[in-house]
Amino acid sequence: MTTSPADSDNSLQCPLEGIITLRGLNLYYGDFHALKEVHAAFQQQTITALIGPSGCGKSTLLRTFNRMNDLIPGVRITGEVLIDGKDIYAPETDLTHLRKKVGLVFQRPNPFPLSIYDNVVYGPRLHGRPARRELEDLAEHSLAAVQLWDEVKDRLKTPALALTEEQQQRLCIARVLAVEPEILLMDEPCSALDPLATLRIEELMRELKKLYTIIIVTHNMQQAARVSDDTGFMYLGELIEFGETGQIFTRPRDEKTEDYITGKYG
Repeated sequence: MTTSPADSDNSLQCPLEGIITLRGLNLYYGDFHALKEVHAAFQQQTITALIGPSGCGKSTLLRTFNRMNDLIPGVRITGEVLIDGKDIYAPETDLTHLRKKVGLVFQRPNPFPLSIYDNVVYGPRLHGRPARRELEDLAEHSLAAVQLWDEVKDRLKTPALALTEEQQQRLCIARVLAVEPEILLMDEPCSALDPLATLRIEELMRELKKLYTIIIVTHNMQQAARVSDDTGFMYLGELIEFGETGQIFTRPRDEKTEDYITGKYG
């Protein structure tokens, strides 16, 4: 866990290193200042939850970690985003390699209109792993990692869209795992799911944490409290507070954090 305390002149101190380290990160959509001087360090093999009201910059921050914001016209970034000590916004960054290393699971399940099997091996094929046996092994391993293999092993050639919504979300996670990332980004991965399906995805996150670094955006504070090791509270583009989840939820250091957690706004 790494915090971002303020010093006597209210400027943020640079935090310690993590697998992802942010130093003075600012992001602009044209003239709009969406992320403001964000400093944080995300630790390896932990789950970090980003919480805060709608429009506060949570998803924008998440998308800086694999440069998906690059696809939006007019975006400008200053500061540093370091992954394994390397600035991913440096000119020499290979975006294909970065997005293989840092996988993103979207808010709603988005399986391709292909078979279950072809969904899982789509990424590896794209990255040049066409050997059939290798792909079969990778599909089994990825589906087993999301606890889906036993449910679908006898119907891998059936359409992915025939799965339940919760199964589709696990399939989308398996599709990301198949390209062998180090970091999993999840943008409200349970928002479209019912409570029982949500609990199953949360259980899956805890298992995946043994191998991956996971960062989730969630509006569900109970979910953040249940699954995350660290929590960052964002408000109006600023990372107001970042620390161990237990401390954030029981002993927040900033009044804005306490007001949000206690429901005074949101």
